[in-house]
Amino acid sequence: MDSAWPGQLAAGLEVMGVTLAPERQQLLLDYLALLFRWNRAFNLTAVRDPDVAVSRQLLDSLSILPLVQGERVLDVGSGAGLPGLPLAMARPQWQVTLLDSNAKKVRFLRQVKLELGLENVEVAQARAETYHPGASFETITSRAFAPLAQMVAVTRHLLAPGGRWLAMKGRVPEDELNELPPELVAEVVPLRVPGEKGQRHAVIVSR
Repeated sequence: MDSAWPGQLAAGLEVMGVTLAPERQQLLLDYLALLFRWNRAFNLTAVRDPDVAVSRQLLDSLSILPLVQGERVLDVGSGAGLPGLPLAMARPQWQVTLLDSNAKKVRFLRQVKLELGLENVEVAQARAETYHPGASFETITSRAFAPLAQMVAVTRHLLAPGGRWLAMKGRVPEDELNELPPELVAEVVPLRVPGEKGQRHAVIVSR
């Protein structure tokens, strides 16, 4: 683990107004260390610079905490577990399902769940359109999964009544917003991510 990470995480959480117990912060740091270790062999994420890892992986994921609705969360196209794993570590009362079709990435997610003892995390390997769990989800998140219209189309059957999609984007995705079906309502929320210079936004889509 990089020696600067604990201080960067604590300072970033303070700026964001997010209070996490020390053991929760340690879980996040342990996850980041696992991600860097696995990434050397399995190419799970493009972020390889430890100086930006806390802001780009942990704080960025946690920036949507106030926007998550309900306690059943699906992270679709979860990849290396972002934003789903940081959300699950920060809120142990939530039930978070990480969904990805890539066997290599699913293997990593299952190892994180096992090593860190994350009982509120479920890992599923499937394509979103063929995934049929026993219950639907109040929030469906994604960070780098698909354009908004495609995300909605392949996960519509997974959203609970009154639920919302919560997509993380860089700049405001005007073209994607224009392609959403007219019966859906979209709200764009700017995100504050300490240490991140680029624009970050969340798009909340509801029926």
